[in-house]
Amino acid sequence: MTGTMITGAGQQGSEMQALKTRLKATWESGDYGVFARYLEPGALEFLRRLDLKPGERLLDVACGAGQLVIPASRAGREATGVDIAANLIEQARQRAQTDGLPAHFDEGDAEDLPYQDAEFDVVSSLVGVMFAPRPERVVAEALRVCRPGGRLVIGSWTPASFIGGMFKVIGRHVPPSPLMPSPMLWGDEAVLRERFASGVTALEIERMAYPLEYPFEPAEVVEFYRSYYGPTNRAFAALTGDGQAALRRDLEAHWTEHNRAQDGTTRLESELLILSAVRG
Repeated sequence: MTGTMITGAGQQGSEMQALKTRLKATWESGDYGVFARYLEPGALEFLRRLDLKPGERLLDVACGAGQLVIPASRAGREATGVDIAANLIEQARQRAQTDGLPAHFDEGDAEDLPYQDAEFDVVSSLVGVMFAPRPERVVAEALRVCRPGGRLVIGSWTPASFIGGMFKVIGRHVPPSPLMPSPMLWGDEAVLRERFASGVTALEIERMAYPLEYPFEPAEVVEFYRSYYGPTNRAFAALTGDGQAALRRDLEAHWTEHNRAQDGTTRLESELLILSAVRG
């Protein structure tokens, strides 16, 4: 019996490691640095809501190519970013160096952060940690590296949001891993309150209409996502020709249905749920 349990645990651990390897490859595919350029207006609004004070140390978890850390550093704040994708961290470092900024970047896992306890005053993540496979570890690590009295601010797409709908479309063609709870649960207020039921005070939830604007029509937006956004890139790669055509057709329909622009461009909003809490 004991041997069976050990074997089962070992198999589960091996499967989780394989999943994490695939997730790392997903975020290193495409080019999130290019992809995130059109997300900058919403990212800057999220950064404004962080309300960073002089002297506060910011850690942005799953930082991508530095969409929050670079402007925070430019504003004179002490900012660090960490991400599982090595190529994005290199991009971020190059951007900081080119701009002469002291921003710091590390390759690392949101479930096992490479920092000391209580090292930061503010720990943030913008549609980043929601894609880690073990949310309980993400929460524990975010609390660990945030000093008592410091703040945690996490923004996630809601299940009913436009992006939530986009992932539902993708999931109908490429089923997600059964080892991983839906990332959209990070955008469910009840789930989020349960995940942060201990270790924090002054927990607040707000919602933000995140702008998504592209200077081309929905069909081109789908191709842009296929080229530069890791999850969409990998979804197409997992399908054959007919499957790819079906996925493209359904994604184009989703973007077209929600597009408010009438001039050959694409303009819409996706709901973001933002958790703000004080580390107890």
